[in-house]
Amino acid sequence: MSVFDDISRFLETRLEEFLRSNPHLELQALLEQLREQEQETLKLVKELEIQEKRLEKEILALAEDIKLWHLRIAKAQAAGRLDLAQAAQEREAALLRQGNQLWGQMQGAKQQIVQSQGLLRQIQQRKQEVQTKAREAQAAQTSSNWDTTGWNKGMNYNTYSKATDPLEVEFQRWELDDELESLKRGN
Repeated sequence: MSVFDDISRFLETRLEEFLRSNPHLELQALLEQLREQEQETLKLVKELEIQEKRLEKEILALAEDIKLWHLRIAKAQAAGRLDLAQAAQEREAALLRQGNQLWGQMQGAKQQIVQSQGLLRQIQQRKQEVQTKAREAQAAQTSSNWDTTGWNKGMNYNTYSKATDPLEVEFQRWELDDELESLKRGN
C-alpha cells in the first residue's frame, strides 16, 4: 500500500461520513449523477436513431441494386447469355446476404433504442424521486452551526488560511475556553 492509497482511502471515508451526516448533500450528489446518466442515455438514444436511419437508407439503396440485378438476370436469360445470367445471380445473392446483415443490424439498433428508452424512463423516474427527497430534506434541514457552506456553496479551499477561517477561529476559542474550564476545575 502506498501513502497515496492510504490518503485516498482516508479522504473517501471522510467524504462518505460527511455525506451521511448531510443527507441533503448526498441527495444533491445523487441527483447530479442521475442528470449525467440521463444526458448520456439521451445521447445514446439519438446516436442509435441516427444509426437506424442510416441503415434504413442503406437497405433501401441495396433493394434498388437487387431489383436492378434481378432485371439483368431476366434480360441475360432472355438473350441466352447464361454466363452473364449466372454472374448476375451471384451478384444478386451477395447483395441479398448484405441486405440481410443490414436488416439484422437495423433490428438490433431498434432493440437498443427500446432498451435505452426504457432505461431513460427509469432514470427520469428515479431522478424525480430523488428531487422529491431532496426537497423534503431541504425543508427539514434547519440552519445550525453545522453549516456546510464550503461544499455546496463553492468555498474555495485553495485559498484556505487558518488565520482567516471563521470556523478555525471558533474552534480555537472553544478549545481555549474548554481548557480554561478544565484548569479552573483542577485548582
